[in-house]
Amino acid sequence: MIPCLFNTTNSAPSGAPTVTVKNGSYYGLYNPHYNQDLFLGMPYTQPPVGNLRFRRPQSLNSSWSGFKNATEYSPECIGYGSDTWVLGNIISEDCLTVNVVRPSYIPPDTLLPVIFWIHGGGLVDGGSRDPRYNQSFMVQHSVEMGQPIIGVSINYRLSGWGFLWGEEVSEEGVGNLGLRDQRLALHWVQENIAAFGGDPSKVTIHGESSGAGSVGVHLVAFGGRNDSLFRAAIAESGGPTAQAYYVNASAWEPNYQNITRMANCSDASDTLSCLRTVPTDTLSNIFNTSGVNPSAGVVIDGDLLPESATRLTKNGKFVRVPFLIGTNFDEGTQFGVQGINTDAEFIASVKSNAPGLNDSVLNIVAQLYPDIPEIGIPATLHGRPANDTPWGYQWKRAAAYGGDLYMHTGRRISTRAWAEYGVPAYSYHFNVLDNGESMYEGSSHFMEVAFVFDNIHGLGYNTSVAVDPFANEPATFDQLASMMSGAWISFVNTLDPNRHSLGVNGVNLQGLQWPIYTVPNPRNIVFNVNVTGNAYIEPDIYRAEAIHYMADNFDTIWGR
Repeated sequence: MIPCLFNTTNSAPSGAPTVTVKNGSYYGLYNPHYNQDLFLGMPYTQPPVGNLRFRRPQSLNSSWSGFKNATEYSPECIGYGSDTWVLGNIISEDCLTVNVVRPSYIPPDTLLPVIFWIHGGGLVDGGSRDPRYNQSFMVQHSVEMGQPIIGVSINYRLSGWGFLWGEEVSEEGVGNLGLRDQRLALHWVQENIAAFGGDPSKVTIHGESSGAGSVGVHLVAFGGRNDSLFRAAIAESGGPTAQAYYVNASAWEPNYQNITRMANCSDASDTLSCLRTVPTDTLSNIFNTSGVNPSAGVVIDGDLLPESATRLTKNGKFVRVPFLIGTNFDEGTQFGVQGINTDAEFIASVKSNAPGLNDSVLNIVAQLYPDIPEIGIPATLHGRPANDTPWGYQWKRAAAYGGDLYMHTGRRISTRAWAEYGVPAYSYHFNVLDNGESMYEGSSHFMEVAFVFDNIHGLGYNTSVAVDPFANEPATFDQLASMMSGAWISFVNTLDPNRHSLGVNGVNLQGLQWPIYTVPNPRNIVFNVNVTGNAYIEPDIYRAEAIHYMADNFDTIWGR
């Protein structure tokens, strides 16, 4: 693992951009191709190592003279998955850093809107050095639009390092540490972003998947308390409602006890204190051992998250800021259970995702999600999978249920709540089959990210687990990327995705008005390269009866 080290020099290199924040000065990197300044790998907390492991993040408490180097991304936080290992496992326990990308021409006293990116990865892997999250493209696009923004991205603790749970963790009040990291990074932005030319009163938090779920938690954190950390939010494939049922500390305790046993801490009078002394590599190997589940994900800790986020959302206990939120058409192909061939197997898969479901509810679910391929997903698959595939005879049924459970129901709960409480929400539906995706996957999870980041050259995608989503595709793909990133930039600038001038290649929403979501007339914008103008407006009524039933019981029957 690579440590995160910063040397101090008396002066910055000639021509390097510089900035002075609350604790000292940095020199960054000038990118002449985009005419941008990059300040990378700046700590926003004290390193969460030694006695600060498994503790709430601590604000920086020291200053320095001279200049520190901010020209390289720091290591990512320790994680376990392809988002981490395809980048070479450049990881460290000392990883809590922030990056800033700005147009280099910012005049003095100019304060630009800020987009604050929270990466996804299931809260178990990923990080801000991932080239797929390169904010230079979006910042460049914003300049070309005449609506310049500043990009901010962060690392936060992952897996057991940031989401350990159990009775001891609960008693010490150190659950949801990864979310608390994000929260402290937002405070860092409030204190320091003006030094970079950013407006602390115009911050939009932005995330995808578990990053979008993190955005959702910040919207309902502390019961919806507004700490003035952001003025708008964007959630792609996620949001306030939980994607998995909440587990209490006692239910997760066996996992915690298994970890303490493997770390030779089970006999300690204070097991958390003992875990803080275990060598990083040793504890990481334990977290990464088959059969060990160190991360409970987001939990109701009685503080940051006082109760179910679904209940908080429905009751209007959220920060009342404009919200841009959406899902991909075939999300369920990422979250549906494969290999479902019979009704009995479908019922068993439904029960596995919500152990408290009784037979009456299971029968209702079976009726609401019938085994009719024509109404299932993905739409790109006509009929049933072939017998020699792993997807299963009832794949389209299982995928429809999985997509609604993990993504679509939560999105609909959120947009309805925003509408009921009179807060603007803009809802989208992404329906594009990217290069490399099969008919069995359709327009699945994560597929919109390259479009939003205007990453038309597929930077970071040509790896052992991914391909360039734009390769060999028609010009409409580039046009849609310009349209979507332009709408996101417009939202960051004006709180309205419709208010942007012609973007790259003269592409914007082409006169199409993205409507505010309302209860009497709920509508989504649909992004689709196979229609004229690459977008259209639809009524938000797909699988209406099934999602309505799930939404009504999301916080009770489904434990979200």
